[in-house]
Amino acid sequence: MERDSYFDNARLLMILFVVFGHLIQPYQDMQLLHMSYTWVYTFHMPVFIFLAGFFAKGAYSREAVEKLAKKLLLPFLFFQIIYTIYYYMIGKEGWMESILVPQWALWFLLSLFCWHILLIPFKKIRPATGIVLAAFLGLLVGYLDEIGSALSLSRTIVFFPFFLTGYWMTKEQLGKLKKPPIQIGAVLVLLTAAVMLYLYPGMPTDWLLGSKSYADMGASGSGGVTRFIVYLLSAMMMLSVMALVPAKKFSFTKYGQRTLYVYLLHGFIIQWIRVDDIFEVNNGLDILGLLMVTFTIVLLLSQRWMLRLWKPLIELKSP
Repeated sequence: MERDSYFDNARLLMILFVVFGHLIQPYQDMQLLHMSYTWVYTFHMPVFIFLAGFFAKGAYSREAVEKLAKKLLLPFLFFQIIYTIYYYMIGKEGWMESILVPQWALWFLLSLFCWHILLIPFKKIRPATGIVLAAFLGLLVGYLDEIGSALSLSRTIVFFPFFLTGYWMTKEQLGKLKKPPIQIGAVLVLLTAAVMLYLYPGMPTDWLLGSKSYADMGASGSGGVTRFIVYLLSAMMMLSVMALVPAKKFSFTKYGQRTLYVYLLHGFIIQWIRVDDIFEVNNGLDILGLLMVTFTIVLLLSQRWMLRLWKPLIELKSP
């Protein structure tokens, strides 16, 4: 089957946002970068998770679960060890706070496995009912102080509604987002969000990460309402981005097939940059430089020789 360029373009765009968001995280003292960081985090992981759900088939047999564990859990364990050793070598603080907490962005592999398993019971529920139930669980989990970053439990539950929505979404429904009036509305949503986040920069980004309880974020009583608002914001931003992703095949579209490699490997570069404090950001030209670094990282980690080098660990296949 021929690959759909729309989805590869979406993946490539999101991995660029992921890398850029991680790159600018230490420089949020500059208001423009703080706005950019918060703006990116309102949609980049929801879109990634939505796309993962769109292509999910679920695990409905012992063989399917074993195959899924081999595909996701073994690479998770390998990279958990590799990143721990790497952090120790570069002198990163807190390099081993807890063996139960996934290093860097590895939480996504662990949560992705759990989301596929959760499809087993949720597939038996009507789509709308299941999505509402998943969102309710996401609101509820914030009140449980015991559930946090360990084993990525909090993020698994908080982001599951986006995965389930992607699972039930059809290509025809996605196609309706490409209508001109909707695309104009999408541009307005994205621009309005950027302006509001710039003018009112007080929104804590912890609400967008889904890894902490409400008590840890200082909102024991009102946390559920705040998360509900965040759900609505992320859903609007996600659909707006999906409406604007081009469906045309470009020369760079092929890199959208290799985003898993970029996602798992870019942490080696980003954390080295952070620990050695390589960049100093003071003006617009510095921000442009960070954009260039982002494109360079994604392009470098998408090369075929890089795929051949890491394929045994990521896909458990020989080069």
